[in-house]
Amino acid sequence: MTLEQFTKDEGQVARRYEYGDETVLAVDFGAEHASASVDTVDGTVIVVVDDDQYEFELPVGADDAHTFIKNGVLTVEVEGDL
Repeated sequence: MTLEQFTKDEGQVARRYEYGDETVLAVDFGAEHASASVDTVDGTVIVVVDDDQYEFELPVGADDAHTFIKNGVLTVEVEGDL
């Protein structure tokens, strides 16, 4: 998973955390984007914020991924041997 695509032009704060066999990616799009949506389709995470769409592939070895957006903060939790 790459954080650069979220922080280059938009100014979002993005972080990646490692917890044993779990990786968490968090991107703050801001409270004004609370209606943003996220979905996972065939190993691809798709995020829609206003008129912008971001897509990225889950890493090889990802067994399970949980994605959600709350108050404009995207969270992707990935389990597995990355």
